[in-house]
Amino acid sequence: MQLHTLKPAAGSVKKAKRLGRGEASGKGGTSTRGTKGHQSRSGYKIKKGHEGGQMPLHRRVPKRGFSHPDKQLFKIVNLSQVDAWVQKYGLREISPEVLQQTGLMKNTERLKILAKGSFTAKGVRFVAHAASAQARKAIEAAGCELQLIS
Repeated sequence: MQLHTLKPAAGSVKKAKRLGRGEASGKGGTSTRGTKGHQSRSGYKIKKGHEGGQMPLHRRVPKRGFSHPDKQLFKIVNLSQVDAWVQKYGLREISPEVLQQTGLMKNTERLKILAKGSFTAKGVRFVAHAASAQARKAIEAAGCELQLIS
């Protein structure tokens, strides 16, 4: 098989319908577009979402609520999760960069530490955007370091 011998399968290629080539062609005159109206003219283009005069879906559906453009998404990490990660991954530091590298956090999120669960790990360094008051107490009680970043 060579490139110059390749052909499409039999019956798979049809000739294009040639419109507007005179009355004798059978497709002359209006060229199958009908008479008059916007669609019969050249350059006709329908707008996206147009439903032929019916109220379009994007206007029929009720609008509710509000999305704040500067909303800050937080990755919530509980101290019990940190305990599990220290045992599973051997982490010595819990920070946005480390969690992004391990795939536990997106780079668009901010890190917030909460005090849910027990925390027994020693010598772990925390770097976070926010932490609850109970989490701060638990971290200090375990002898770990907490650094808040803005």
